[in-house]
Amino acid sequence: MDPLSAKPVRRPYGDHSSQFVDVILPGDDEPLGVILSLHGGYWRDTYGLDLHDPIVEHCVALGWAVVNAEYRRIAAGQGAVWHAMASDVHQGAMIARGIAGSSPLVALGHSAGGHLALWLAAQREVAIDAVVALAPVADLLTADRLQLSDHVTLDLLGVGSDEDPDLYREASPLHLLPLGIPQLVVHGPLDDRVPYEIAVSYVESARSLGDEVTFVNEEDIDHFTVIDPSAALWRHVDKFLSDQRPY
Repeated sequence: MDPLSAKPVRRPYGDHSSQFVDVILPGDDEPLGVILSLHGGYWRDTYGLDLHDPIVEHCVALGWAVVNAEYRRIAAGQGAVWHAMASDVHQGAMIARGIAGSSPLVALGHSAGGHLALWLAAQREVAIDAVVALAPVADLLTADRLQLSDHVTLDLLGVGSDEDPDLYREASPLHLLPLGIPQLVVHGPLDDRVPYEIAVSYVESARSLGDEVTFVNEEDIDHFTVIDPSAALWRHVDKFLSDQRPY
C-alpha cells in the first residue's frame, strides 16, 4: 500500500488547539500493533507533530497503526508547562492503548519526545509494551545542570533542579528506572543538541537494573539522522519493531 494514501483522522482530547492526536491506519489489514509517535523540539511550541511525518509514513507502510500525538508545549510567557504536558501525553497514550487493545503498543519519540516516551513507559497504568527512544533527553537533572537549549528546563518545570530535585526526578526517565519493558535507544556522538553522554548513562543505569535495552550508537549518527527512516540506522528500528509483533 502507498502510505501517502493513508489519511489521518484527527481526534481532539481537550479544548486547547494542541490537544489532539492524528490516527493513521494501514489500510484494511489488521495492524501489527500501534505506535504512539511523540515529536521533539525541546518541548517548545515552535515545533509540531509534522516533524514525524516521514516516520509515520514509514511505520504505516510496515503495517503499524500510528497515533501521532500533539501536546501542549512551552510558549512565550506561559510559565511552567510540565504538568499540562504530562497530562496531555498521558491522554494520547490512553487513546493509543484503546486502539491497540491486546496488540503491542510501542512509544516512539525523538529528543524531547524520546524523554516523553520513556517517561510514559514508567507510568504503569498506560501499559506501554516497548519504547523506541531516538536521541532522548533521558536525564532532566543533567539537562538542567548543563542548561541545555538556553536552559529550557526552567521553562518546562518552572524551577531549577537545585530548588526542587524531587520534581526533576519525577519527570526524569533516568530516575524512574527500571521500566521493565524492551527499549531501543538510538544516539550518536555527533549529536550537537542532546549530549550523547546522557544516553550512555541512561543505558548503563537501565541495564544495571535489569532492563532489556538495545543501544545503537554508531559514530555517524547525529541529532536528525535518527528521524530519517531512509537512514541505514533505521534497520535497527525496523528489526526492533518486528520483534514486538505478536506473531
